[in-house]
Amino acid sequence: MTSAGVSDAVASPPALGRGDRAAIGVLLVATFVVILNETIMGVALPVLLTELHVTAAVGQWLTAGFLLTMSVVIPITGFLIQRVPTRTLYGVAMSLFSAGTLLAALAPGFAVLLTARVVQASGTAIMLPLLMTTVMTLVPAERRGAVMGNISIVISVAPAIGPTVSGVLLDLFGWRATFWAVLPISVTALVLGLRRVTRIGEATGAPIDVLSVVLSVFGFGGLVYGLSSIGHADGGSAATLWGALAVGVVGITAFVLRQVSLQRRERALLDLRTFAFRTFTVASALMMVMMGLLLGIATILPIYTQNVLGLDPLATGLLLLPGGLLMGLLSPFVGRLYDRVGPRLLLIVGTVATSASLWFATGFDGSTPAALVLVFHLVLSLGLAFSFTPLFSAGLGALPARLYAHGSAIFSTTQQLAAAAGVALLVSVMSARAAELALAGQPAVSAETGGMHRAILLAAILSVVAVAGSLMVNGGKAESPA
Repeated sequence: MTSAGVSDAVASPPALGRGDRAAIGVLLVATFVVILNETIMGVALPVLLTELHVTAAVGQWLTAGFLLTMSVVIPITGFLIQRVPTRTLYGVAMSLFSAGTLLAALAPGFAVLLTARVVQASGTAIMLPLLMTTVMTLVPAERRGAVMGNISIVISVAPAIGPTVSGVLLDLFGWRATFWAVLPISVTALVLGLRRVTRIGEATGAPIDVLSVVLSVFGFGGLVYGLSSIGHADGGSAATLWGALAVGVVGITAFVLRQVSLQRRERALLDLRTFAFRTFTVASALMMVMMGLLLGIATILPIYTQNVLGLDPLATGLLLLPGGLLMGLLSPFVGRLYDRVGPRLLLIVGTVATSASLWFATGFDGSTPAALVLVFHLVLSLGLAFSFTPLFSAGLGALPARLYAHGSAIFSTTQQLAAAAGVALLVSVMSARAAELALAGQPAVSAETGGMHRAILLAAILSVVAVAGSLMVNGGKAESPA
């Protein structure tokens, strides 16, 4: 096998040997811990606001700054994966994440903690595209479903159990423990990875297009910032919000035009010829819908359980834990099924279960038993588990080998946009409806219930789009461009 670069190495994927399995295993652990870190902050934020003496508007930058950094770095990863040796890129990513985690654990105040989150995000942004590209490179097509099932564990379970882990650590040890608990795992993954992740990736020497980087910063950064601010905007910040969205739209438009020009010379930062492949395009769109629903529901459901049902943060985390564990248990099983039956049947089951659970939840109110919320979350988790693996596998499997790195980066970029959009949309709808009912004289709990009902109804309507889209996904084999 040649070592000229990723595009050469993937021409004929070798059978998985011990070294390949070890490399993928280390990448899975590393990616799990960096994604777990993304959702730990949500439960900890109220405690941090009090202990660091900052307002909610300032404190939300701990999340918004993380998302912004991710949205800026991820579009560059497709370029980096093809031009930087995999071992080197992995070392940089996990070193940044570990350094940021240590800095966060030791942070004396808000400014240092925010800086630490930005450093963490810089490493996090590289890991998922690197993992997916490595899997597509090393794993033969007929075995990708099983391996992608393991990736689905990382994608779905880490965010699901993050609030539970955070709630337990906060309750027992305080907010710094959320970082100290992650640090030894990330350092161990760094050391093991530097020994194991050596198989693919050599620098090709092509220069990076600085203008594309600048445009991606303004485009993706502006759009994610604007979307992340929708649920928090008041009259004084509305102009900033719409200004950020406008900058994002203009920046992304210019970025796309620039990539179309550069890809003719094989110099694109993010090669958009991936969208010439129908299955990849459909899978990307469906992934955005499902990821937006996952993160949006994950945001508003704890608000409902705490403010309406009266559960504390720890009880809420424990209530949602079985769903996360179910996704973890199902994902390898779904991956093996994918290798046998392909994506369409699994996606139909997954999207229908997701939609059915959301329509069921539109009937929730202030007297709904917690047991019914648990049932809802279990069915929702089952639906998502049956959806993510087929989408990853079929979407990337439809691409030629030379576009794997770009396809992985595009998947990760669109997921960040979808996460921000899903949270912004459902939170803003919930807040607007709750405020409307409060002005009409409804009690606070009734107003919150009405807001949650409107947001869940919107999510249920969007889920029908996913059901329809599942019928359009084909076999997951390499396609010819449209």
